[in-house]
Amino acid sequence: MTANIEWRVDPGRVDYADALATMEARAAAVTAGSARELVWLLEHPPVYTAGTSATDAGELLDPRFPVHRTGRGGRYTYHGPGQRIGYVVLDLRARKRDVRCYVHALEGWVIAALGACGIEAFRAPGRIGIWTLDGGREAKIGAIGVRIRQWVTLHGFAINLSPDLSHFGGIVPCGIAEFPVTSAARLGIPLTPHAFDSALAATFSPFLDDLAV
Repeated sequence: MTANIEWRVDPGRVDYADALATMEARAAAVTAGSARELVWLLEHPPVYTAGTSATDAGELLDPRFPVHRTGRGGRYTYHGPGQRIGYVVLDLRARKRDVRCYVHALEGWVIAALGACGIEAFRAPGRIGIWTLDGGREAKIGAIGVRIRQWVTLHGFAINLSPDLSHFGGIVPCGIAEFPVTSAARLGIPLTPHAFDSALAATFSPFLDDLAV
Protein backbone atom coordinates (compact mmCIF):
# COMPACT_ATOMS: atom_id res chain seq x y z
CA MET A 1 0.00 0.00 0.00
CA THR A 2 2.97 2.32 0.42
CA ALA A 3 3.23 2.64 -3.37
CA ASN A 4 -0.11 4.46 -3.33
CA ILE A 5 1.06 7.02 -0.75
CA GLU A 6 2.98 10.12 -1.80
CA TRP A 7 5.94 10.91 0.45
CA ARG A 8 6.62 14.64 0.18
CA VAL A 9 9.44 16.57 1.86
CA ASP A 10 9.62 20.36 1.67
CA PRO A 11 13.18 21.71 2.11
CA GLY A 12 12.10 25.26 2.98
CA ARG A 13 9.72 26.76 5.50
CA VAL A 14 6.07 26.58 4.49
CA ASP A 15 3.60 29.23 5.61
CA TYR A 16 1.09 27.66 7.98
CA ALA A 17 -2.02 28.99 6.24
CA ASP A 18 -0.72 27.85 2.86
CA ALA A 19 0.06 24.39 4.22
CA LEU A 20 -3.37 24.13 5.80
CA ALA A 21 -5.08 25.01 2.52
CA THR A 22 -2.96 22.50 0.60
CA MET A 23 -3.66 19.76 3.12
CA GLU A 24 -7.40 20.45 3.14
CA ALA A 25 -7.51 20.32 -0.65
CA ARG A 26 -5.57 17.08 -0.71
CA ALA A 27 -7.86 15.49 1.88
CA ALA A 28 -10.89 16.48 -0.19
CA ALA A 29 -9.29 14.95 -3.28
CA VAL A 30 -8.48 11.72 -1.41
CA THR A 31 -12.09 11.57 -0.24
CA ALA A 32 -13.25 11.98 -3.83
CA GLY A 33 -10.83 9.29 -5.01
CA SER A 34 -8.94 11.66 -7.28
CA ALA A 35 -5.59 11.85 -5.44
CA ARG A 36 -3.16 9.62 -3.62
CA GLU A 37 -2.76 9.59 0.12
CA LEU A 38 0.01 11.78 1.50
CA VAL A 39 2.73 12.00 4.12
CA TRP A 40 4.07 15.57 4.07
CA LEU A 41 7.15 16.51 6.10
CA LEU A 42 7.95 20.18 6.51
CA GLU A 43 8.83 23.10 8.75
CA HIS A 44 6.86 26.27 9.53
CA PRO A 45 7.90 29.82 10.40
CA PRO A 46 7.06 30.60 14.06
CA VAL A 47 3.31 30.34 14.69
CA TYR A 48 0.88 29.40 17.43
CA THR A 49 -2.06 27.20 16.49
CA ALA A 50 -5.29 26.73 18.39
CA GLY A 51 -7.13 23.43 18.12
CA THR A 52 -10.81 22.79 18.70
CA SER A 53 -10.28 22.50 22.47
CA ALA A 54 -8.42 25.83 22.79
CA THR A 55 -11.27 27.58 24.59
CA ASP A 56 -9.32 29.11 27.49
CA ALA A 57 -7.81 32.40 26.34
CA GLY A 58 -5.64 32.34 29.44
CA GLU A 59 -3.55 29.60 27.85
CA LEU A 60 -2.39 32.10 25.22
CA LEU A 61 0.09 33.90 27.46
CA ASP A 62 1.97 36.04 24.95
CA PRO A 63 0.83 36.06 21.29
CA ARG A 64 4.27 37.10 20.05
CA PHE A 65 3.72 35.08 16.87
CA PRO A 66 0.67 34.81 14.58
CA VAL A 67 -2.15 32.71 16.02
CA HIS A 68 -4.15 30.45 13.71
CA ARG A 69 -7.38 28.67 14.54
CA THR A 70 -7.40 25.21 13.06
CA GLY A 71 -9.69 22.21 12.89
CA ARG A 72 -7.37 19.70 14.55
CA GLY A 73 -8.07 18.36 18.00
CA GLY A 74 -6.21 19.71 21.01
CA ARG A 75 -5.41 23.10 22.48
CA TYR A 76 -2.63 25.62 21.83
CA THR A 77 0.67 24.51 20.36
CA TYR A 78 3.70 26.07 18.73
CA HIS A 79 5.28 25.39 15.36
CA GLY A 80 8.57 26.85 14.21
CA PRO A 81 12.08 26.36 12.87
CA GLY A 82 13.85 23.30 14.22
CA GLN A 83 10.61 21.36 14.54
CA ARG A 84 9.60 18.54 12.20
CA ILE A 85 5.97 18.70 11.15
CA GLY A 86 4.29 15.66 9.67
CA TYR A 87 0.91 16.01 7.98
CA VAL A 88 -0.68 12.65 7.29
CA VAL A 89 -3.59 12.30 4.86
CA LEU A 90 -4.74 8.68 4.93
CA ASP A 91 -7.97 7.07 3.82
CA LEU A 92 -9.22 5.04 6.78
CA ARG A 93 -12.09 3.75 4.67
CA ALA A 94 -9.54 1.24 3.40
CA ARG A 95 -8.26 0.58 6.91
CA LYS A 96 -9.58 0.42 10.46
CA ARG A 97 -12.30 3.01 10.96
CA ASP A 98 -11.24 3.63 14.53
CA VAL A 99 -10.12 7.05 15.74
CA ARG A 100 -8.39 5.79 18.88
CA CYS A 101 -6.57 3.12 16.92
CA TYR A 102 -5.33 5.72 14.45
CA VAL A 103 -4.04 8.10 17.14
CA HIS A 104 -2.39 5.22 19.00
CA ALA A 105 -0.72 4.01 15.80
CA LEU A 106 0.46 7.54 14.94
CA GLU A 107 2.00 7.91 18.39
CA GLY A 108 3.65 4.51 18.03
CA TRP A 109 5.14 5.44 14.67
CA VAL A 110 6.74 8.62 16.03
CA ILE A 111 7.99 6.82 19.15
CA ALA A 112 9.58 4.12 16.98
CA ALA A 113 11.25 6.73 14.74
CA LEU A 114 12.65 8.60 17.75
CA GLY A 115 13.88 5.30 19.17
CA ALA A 116 15.74 4.62 15.94
CA CYS A 117 17.47 7.97 16.48
CA GLY A 118 18.54 7.15 20.03
CA ILE A 119 15.73 8.88 21.91
CA GLU A 120 13.61 6.75 24.22
CA ALA A 121 10.12 8.22 23.96
CA PHE A 122 6.81 7.01 25.34
CA ARG A 123 3.12 7.71 25.87
CA ALA A 124 2.03 9.18 29.21
CA PRO A 125 -1.40 8.01 30.44
CA GLY A 126 -3.83 10.89 30.59
CA ARG A 127 -1.50 13.25 28.72
CA ILE A 128 -1.58 13.83 24.98
CA GLY A 129 1.66 13.88 23.07
CA ILE A 130 5.04 12.20 22.87
CA TRP A 131 7.14 12.18 26.04
CA THR A 132 10.70 11.44 27.10
CA LEU A 133 12.93 11.93 30.11
CA ASP A 134 14.97 15.12 30.39
CA GLY A 135 17.25 15.08 33.41
CA GLY A 136 15.09 12.41 35.00
CA ARG A 137 11.89 14.43 34.57
CA GLU A 138 9.14 13.71 32.09
CA ALA A 139 9.11 16.29 29.30
CA LYS A 140 7.19 16.66 26.08
CA ILE A 141 9.18 16.24 22.89
CA GLY A 142 6.30 16.09 20.44
CA ALA A 143 2.67 17.02 19.91
CA ILE A 144 -0.07 15.00 18.26
CA GLY A 145 -3.15 16.67 16.79
CA VAL A 146 -5.47 15.12 14.26
CA ARG A 147 -8.75 15.58 12.51
CA ILE A 148 -10.68 12.86 10.73
CA ARG A 149 -13.28 13.93 8.19
CA GLN A 150 -15.30 11.31 6.32
CA TRP A 151 -12.68 8.82 7.51
CA VAL A 152 -9.83 10.71 5.85
CA THR A 153 -7.14 11.97 8.24
CA LEU A 154 -5.68 15.47 8.45
CA HIS A 155 -2.91 17.14 10.50
CA GLY A 156 -0.53 14.82 12.37
CA PHE A 157 2.51 15.47 14.56
CA ALA A 158 5.16 18.03 15.49
CA ILE A 159 8.48 16.82 16.90
CA ASN A 160 11.06 19.07 18.55
CA LEU A 161 14.43 18.50 16.93
CA SER A 162 16.17 21.79 17.69
CA PRO A 163 13.61 24.60 18.07
CA ASP A 164 14.06 27.66 20.29
CA LEU A 165 12.27 26.27 23.34
CA SER A 166 11.68 29.77 24.71
CA HIS A 167 9.07 30.20 21.96
CA PHE A 168 6.83 27.77 23.84
CA GLY A 169 6.67 30.35 26.64
CA GLY A 170 3.95 32.26 24.85
CA ILE A 171 1.41 29.47 25.45
CA VAL A 172 0.51 26.71 27.86
CA PRO A 173 1.51 23.90 25.48
CA CYS A 174 -1.49 21.63 24.92
CA GLY A 175 -2.93 22.92 28.20
CA ILE A 176 -0.27 21.12 30.27
CA ALA A 177 1.55 23.59 32.50
CA GLU A 178 3.16 21.25 35.01
CA PHE A 179 5.57 19.53 32.59
CA PRO A 180 8.26 21.16 30.45
CA VAL A 181 8.93 20.79 26.75
CA THR A 182 12.23 19.46 25.47
CA SER A 183 13.99 18.67 22.21
CA ALA A 184 16.53 16.30 20.75
CA ALA A 185 19.10 19.11 20.90
CA ARG A 186 18.41 19.74 24.59
CA LEU A 187 18.89 16.03 25.23
CA GLY A 188 22.31 16.28 23.58
CA ILE A 189 21.31 14.36 20.47
CA PRO A 190 21.98 16.24 17.21
CA LEU A 191 19.12 15.18 14.95
CA THR A 192 18.72 16.67 11.50
CA PRO A 193 15.41 16.74 9.64
CA HIS A 194 16.89 14.39 7.04
CA ALA A 195 17.93 11.84 9.67
CA PHE A 196 14.54 11.97 11.36
CA ASP A 197 12.73 11.71 8.01
CA SER A 198 14.78 8.60 7.25
CA ALA A 199 13.77 7.10 10.60
CA LEU A 200 10.13 7.85 9.86
CA ALA A 201 10.42 6.15 6.49
CA ALA A 202 12.08 3.09 8.04
CA THR A 203 9.28 2.70 10.61
CA PHE A 204 6.37 3.55 8.31
CA SER A 205 5.33 0.05 7.27
CA PRO A 206 4.64 -1.13 10.87
CA PHE A 207 2.49 1.99 11.33
CA LEU A 208 0.40 1.00 8.32
CA ASP A 209 0.24 -2.57 9.59
CA ASP A 210 -1.33 -1.30 12.80
CA LEU A 211 -4.11 0.26 10.73
CA ALA A 212 -4.79 -2.76 8.54
CA VAL A 213 -8.21 -4.34 8.74
